[in-house]
Amino acid sequence: MISSAPTDPEAPLSPRVRPIIWLALTALLITAFSLELAIGSLMIPIKSVIAILAGSPDAPESWRQIVLLFRLPRALTAMLAGCALGIAGLNMQTLFRNPLADPFVLGISSGASLGVALVVLAANGLNWGGWLTRARMAGNLSIILAATVGALAVLGIVLVVARRVENTITLLIVGLMFGYITSSMVSILMQFSGEHQMQSYVTWTFGSFAGVTWKQLTVFAPAVIVGTSGVWLMAKPLNAFLLGDAYARSMGVPVRRMRNLIIIGAALLAGAVTAFCGPIGFLGIAVPHLCRALLKTTDHHVLVPAVVLLGASLALFADLIAQVPGSHISLPLNAVTALIGAPVVVAVILRRRHVMEAG
Repeated sequence: MISSAPTDPEAPLSPRVRPIIWLALTALLITAFSLELAIGSLMIPIKSVIAILAGSPDAPESWRQIVLLFRLPRALTAMLAGCALGIAGLNMQTLFRNPLADPFVLGISSGASLGVALVVLAANGLNWGGWLTRARMAGNLSIILAATVGALAVLGIVLVVARRVENTITLLIVGLMFGYITSSMVSILMQFSGEHQMQSYVTWTFGSFAGVTWKQLTVFAPAVIVGTSGVWLMAKPLNAFLLGDAYARSMGVPVRRMRNLIIIGAALLAGAVTAFCGPIGFLGIAVPHLCRALLKTTDHHVLVPAVVLLGASLALFADLIAQVPGSHISLPLNAVTALIGAPVVVAVILRRRHVMEAG
């Protein structure tokens, strides 16, 4: 297990270069957002998209419906999810001082998956009083509620454990064990489910930004904004955590309370994304590393806004690729994010091995 803290690169960026990178990240996000609205099974000119967003009546009504009712909420969902996963991954990598930690390392995603499995997979033999049938009939809302309850249940257990252990590595191992336990329970439920239920659950695990409505965004967006703002306010303590709990304590950081706040923040962000979009992997690992490499810093005052911009952009591009523009084919979103994130993880491992051999 890799547990050493990341350090600032030997050659920091020139003051003239950093503004250029910020402009590039902003331009990348604007480009990704525009393409998400314009490209799909039906191509809509960027000029018409801008006119629709501006409220112009000149665009065809069918285009207006596609942009405003389907593509715009999908694009906003992708932006929020990418931002949330990137920030949650940054939190976990800092807390555990482990470059391979991701937003779901504490089993939050597994808890959400178990909640969804209880609603989607449970067969009549486990359907006490018919409540699972009624929950399934509630559709997408029941899945969101089940994922939220499952994530909160695991979060509660993790917080109880966090109060009893001082070592973050111990907490990491306990979180991984929670993940294995909940995953095994899902596997057991799959043995009692029918083919249709299994297909529904597997489809949910693929991840998607398409199922979030405007009404659901009024819940999802505030959750992500609150979680991200909280991390921004904790930037200074997070910087102290990079050098270990003892150093953070010597700097006056209330380590136990701050650790709980970091866990809650990451769980809020990752749990919200899992509830509304499914368990989306790799973005949480890849985005913080890409931002550190671009800006050559581990300062959270710089990394948090960078992760917001780059996380949102990569989520938009991943969703755009998953839609296979110009066709009616749709790829699993998690397959695309893995293609983006897995090479970053490999690069991190090889880079650290090179550094260790050089040392």
